[in-house]
Amino acid sequence: MSSKQNDPDRIVAEARRNIEQREKGYREKALKMYPWICGRCQREFTRANLRELTVHHRNHDHDDNPEDGSNWELLCLYCHDNEHQRQLEAGNSRGAGGTTQSASASHNPFAGLKDLLDKS
Repeated sequence: MSSKQNDPDRIVAEARRNIEQREKGYREKALKMYPWICGRCQREFTRANLRELTVHHRNHDHDDNPEDGSNWELLCLYCHDNEHQRQLEAGNSRGAGGTTQSASASHNPFAGLKDLLDKS
């Protein structure tokens, strides 16, 4: 293989072009299909700030783009980031076997409060 085929900059640039091309297709369809309003915070968008409105994939699969738009939701940048952060946190709280782990606090800041109040 030539070094040109393994050039990391070329590979990254090509991957970005592919992502942008794929996003352009479903983004345009979603913007024609749905009102320009964030599905979470209800913020309204105009052509001037439309770049801040994103297409969120409800099932988090960016390759699942049905023509009816059933996997899409328009979200503002902030709500979109929040949704993905919640998904990450939900994934991090899952233990082996898919059970949710709950960390319990070992320190109680109010442990001696009753005694202090009783002395008064």
